Amino acid sequence: MSWFTPDFNRFFKDLAKNNNKEWFDKNRKRYEKSVKVPFEDFVAEVIKRVSKEDPRVQIAPKEAIFRINRDIRFSKDKTPYKMQMSAIVSPAGRKDHGVPGIYFELGPEKVRIYGGRYMPEKEDLYRIRQHIAGKMKRFQALRSDKNFVKFFGSVMGEKNKVLPPEFKALVEKEPLIANKQFYYMAELPAKVVEDPKLPQILMEHYKAMKPMNDFLLAEG
Repeated sequence: MSWFTPDFNRFFKDLAKNNNKEWFDKNRKRYEKSVKVPFEDFVAEVIKRVSKEDPRVQIAPKEAIFRINRDIRFSKDKTPYKMQMSAIVSPAGRKDHGVPGIYFELGPEKVRIYGGRYMPEKEDLYRIRQHIAGKMKRFQALRSDKNFVKFFGSVMGEKNKVLPPEFKALVEKEPLIANKQFYYMAELPAKVVEDPKLPQILMEHYKAMKPMNDFLLAEG
């Protein structure tokens, strides 16, 4: 049985045409039945499965799930609601995005799955670069691993134009050391939302990303 009915994506398609509080309030029961509750159940299942691979993951769904409300304080786009549901399953959940885990978005246009370190703090970035420099062969083996490439292709991220002197000479050997972000992403068709095997699909991606996630912790 599918985790989500066709009304999950249909809700967001309707919301796209009526992205305002009045319409949302009128459709709140539909949102709770077709979107909120099944997504919470789904995230609970993902947490249960991920915790078997990483016992540090002991969070509740509410600690993983992002609000559907957009932060419009500094945005020109004042539409109040997001067009997808999203969550991050990691030891820290959504409280600390610096801890690698599996982030996923389910919506009517596509399903997206992310891993890695998206915006590491300055000290963390330096430590990641040190880790890559000290274990370059290991890093290169991970990013060229067949399973990793199959699911994600490559490590992505913006690069710093100016690097600390100790890393400049290493860029020719490993261009990714210039990155200030280290993340990877997969996009799947929106119809995957209704696939009964959706948890398995996410776990296949999680297992493919976990060795690189662990490396980017730069702990040893």
